[in-house]
Amino acid sequence: MRVPKIAVVGSLNIDLVMRCERLPSPGETIMTDDVLTVPGGKGANQAVAAARAGGEVSMIGRIGDDAYAPILINNLRQQKVITNQIHMTPLKSSGVAVVAVDSNGQNAIMVSPGSNATLSPEDIDDAADVIRDAELLMIQLETPMETVLHAIQIAKQTDTRTLLDPAPAPSKPTPSNLFSVDFLCPNQSEAAALTGITIRSQEDAFRAAFDLQKRGVQTVMITLAEKGVVLLDNDGPRVIPPLQVKPVDTTAAGDAFAGAFAVRVVESDSTDDAAYFAATAGAMSTTTHGAQPSLPTRKEILENCPTSNQ
Repeated sequence: MRVPKIAVVGSLNIDLVMRCERLPSPGETIMTDDVLTVPGGKGANQAVAAARAGGEVSMIGRIGDDAYAPILINNLRQQKVITNQIHMTPLKSSGVAVVAVDSNGQNAIMVSPGSNATLSPEDIDDAADVIRDAELLMIQLETPMETVLHAIQIAKQTDTRTLLDPAPAPSKPTPSNLFSVDFLCPNQSEAAALTGITIRSQEDAFRAAFDLQKRGVQTVMITLAEKGVVLLDNDGPRVIPPLQVKPVDTTAAGDAFAGAFAVRVVESDSTDDAAYFAATAGAMSTTTHGAQPSLPTRKEILENCPTSNQ
């Protein structure tokens, strides 16, 4: 089987992960069980997720001029992610995220973008050949919006399919051309922020999915944790059921889903098969603490995916 070629435009962070019994209330100080320092950032997480799922992955991004930078680069190389298009921004720190995870696996995250905020359209132009050679481009919203939109434009010009994970959900009015992607995979809160539709059920999620499709998205996948994935494309609406697990940390579930979906949809050209594969990866990632340490391998996904036999 050929190896899917995936490009990722996105963020690289160092995650400071603190585990606690519960998340603090405003103004409250609580003691945590421990703290872990691990590579993260939605872009890097999704690059690693896609690499572990079986893709040949190139990362396009920026690191800072600090002690975290070599950790971030070396980690990606160890995961077999190609790093030729990751550049250093002088006199700028790398991105840092502080992640609190409670005993139920829920999390609260604060992010300082650092060098991620300096990723520019010019960087995308420099990496245009990487995007052109890829079969699918993955993007998120932890880098400047103008850079994200330029990456989508370059992908369209080169006939490279695009997958957008709209996280964090934009607080400003969303540019219409952001919805010109082939695949969109928001979680429940992100879909609500994009559409203004409060999502409490699968029916609400379908309403939001139809709204997003009307804006130009080809395929919408709204992840609903234990309620599964609401999927809408030209074949109509349907639900991908969840893999039943006991979550301990949901931090990288969306990244695991996106990375696995990207690889599988290129391999099989089947949205349903890719969504089952991705839903399995997302669920499995919640059973281990940490972002990148929790991302499952291709073998692990296939062993647990109800529809896969290869």
